[in-house]
Amino acid sequence: MNNQLIREVLKEFEIKRDKATLEQKLRQREVYKKIPEVKEIDKEISQTGILISKSILENPESYKSNAKKIRERLEKLKMRKAVLLTENNIPADYIEVKYECDKCKDTGYLPDGKKCSCLRQSLINKAYKMSNIEAVLEKENFQTFKIDIFSNDPFEEEKLTPRDNMMDILSICESFVSNFDIKNDENLLFYGTTGLGKTFMCNCIAKSLLDKNKIVIYQTAFKIMEIIEDHKFRRNEGDDSNYNSLFDTDLLIIDDLGTEVSNTFTNAEIFNIVNTRLIERKKTIISTNLTPREISEIYTDRIFSRIFEKFAPLKFYGPDLRWEQ
Repeated sequence: MNNQLIREVLKEFEIKRDKATLEQKLRQREVYKKIPEVKEIDKEISQTGILISKSILENPESYKSNAKKIRERLEKLKMRKAVLLTENNIPADYIEVKYECDKCKDTGYLPDGKKCSCLRQSLINKAYKMSNIEAVLEKENFQTFKIDIFSNDPFEEEKLTPRDNMMDILSICESFVSNFDIKNDENLLFYGTTGLGKTFMCNCIAKSLLDKNKIVIYQTAFKIMEIIEDHKFRRNEGDDSNYNSLFDTDLLIIDDLGTEVSNTFTNAEIFNIVNTRLIERKKTIISTNLTPREISEIYTDRIFSRIFEKFAPLKFYGPDLRWEQ
């Protein structure tokens, strides 16, 4: 990632921290006004911490016994504070700082100095122009999924109705999320014509995994080829992070496979991404409007065989939901 991009994201993290601190102070002021005793307790808790430090410096020999007494006093203060908050119907953590990410406290970095997953995802969102993904995923996720919009009437020659078929797909996708950390070599292929819920289901999975602090890249095949070309032809001034993350990300969602220009170069690059991720047991979802036959006609036998050997094919069918809605 270029330095300018990192600076921009870290500035956003600083703003988040400032916002969390300000909101905490406002809640604290509200509680202190309602329960003055809590303010006195917090003041004494703060002073108690200083007492522990002083006892180490002033009397190292009796430090342990002094520290024990101080800690006992500290616990009593915290317990009294919790009782006061409970009696006033205030959550115990109400006046704590509420960070968006508890792991790094919105700094972007873990205690060992490594980038937190929230920082890595923010950098990816910026680099891949996925900044609008959060707004989309708030609307399209497993909680907002409605099975009743799918037809329960027989459809063409399919054995299951579109609704029953989607219930099966939903179960498989929820299981995919639940078992994501298991090295089960599970990958998914969504195929079917437009307007049948493939993108919505991709969003459901992306949202659930982002909530679990997984790193997700969600891009069209066309955009992925742009990233590859930028890397291959050095259009990005030697910054390989966008390209490398296609291989490293926890989940790669390749949307609209088949919209990219198909030639020897694109075929080879798509195979390289898919095959490398399979070898490294990194999970991938492919969504396409193409039928299996069309995939076999457009792509090489190597790509076709890898996809249909290593991906669970899930067919979406039924009336176009865009018109139904």
